[in-house]
Amino acid sequence: MPWLVAGLALLAVLILMLPLKRWLERRAVLDRPNPRSSHAAPVPRGAGLVVVPVAVAAWVALNRGAGPDVVAASLALLLAAISWLDDLRGLGVVLRLTVQVAVVGSALALLPPDALVFQGALPLPADRAASFVLWLWFINLYNFMDGIDGLSGVATTTVGAGAALALAIGGRGDGLVFEALVLAAVAIGFLAWNRPPARIFLGDVGSIGLGFLVGWVLLRLAIDGFWAAALLLPLYHLGDATLTLALRLARGDRVWIAGRAHFYQRGAVALGGHAPVLGRILAAKLLLVALAAVTAAAPALAWPALAAGSLIVLAMLWYLAQAARRVGDAA
Repeated sequence: MPWLVAGLALLAVLILMLPLKRWLERRAVLDRPNPRSSHAAPVPRGAGLVVVPVAVAAWVALNRGAGPDVVAASLALLLAAISWLDDLRGLGVVLRLTVQVAVVGSALALLPPDALVFQGALPLPADRAASFVLWLWFINLYNFMDGIDGLSGVATTTVGAGAALALAIGGRGDGLVFEALVLAAVAIGFLAWNRPPARIFLGDVGSIGLGFLVGWVLLRLAIDGFWAAALLLPLYHLGDATLTLALRLARGDRVWIAGRAHFYQRGAVALGGHAPVLGRILAAKLLLVALAAVTAAAPALAWPALAAGSLIVLAMLWYLAQAARRVGDAA
């Protein structure tokens, strides 16, 4: 039954994406090129209207309609709905952030007191506060990192499949294994439409909604004792987004406005397209999945694996920065 749910979720996204795409085109809900864009022609925006509800429906089916994961999934729908309004008409940053704060706080309140994300290294109030900040940042960085074709799909696929693999190797997780697999399944279905050249974009409704669901899985992964895997699997996204934010803050940029300063965006320009960058990032993410699996099989190797993962991410960021610098010098 759980495998069937994941398979049906993949098929649902594949099948429903075509009528959604046509509806978005009729409504002129398009991502039109602008100076911050990484595409040259208008593309329908709003694939999250299928991806997020399908993932949520699958989670509800896996949990037989009850439990904290079902409530968390319902909160993802609320977050996606607000983000869809932002896609359509643009909402103020304060309103968007207020809703995100309320949703993340409500979701964390679902966790029992003995569910410690930081494995007892912090007292409960500090554990929840740190988890709150990290999850809020993760939701937004997932949106920031949705800037080239296929990247959000690859990220969600590798995190979902990697989390399921780590839990399976560690012999724990049960329902969480299949919730993670559902995320991978819907991401694969979306990738069929979003791989370069993309025929449809997620929109904020998708990137924010998926960021919330992926964040929940990573928190649950850490609570189950797989904290190293929970750090390794999203490490490229964490590294690129966090370092880019720090550099933009240092320059005095308005960081709540989208830009093209991310390493992957500069790399896409330097390497002549989205596909070359996506292939390299996929390779790095697969290495991170392998390291996460190692930590699940041998927890004593957690810190060496994290060091190796950090080197992989830093090497990728350095490579993309150097490629962009060479193009800049040539120009």
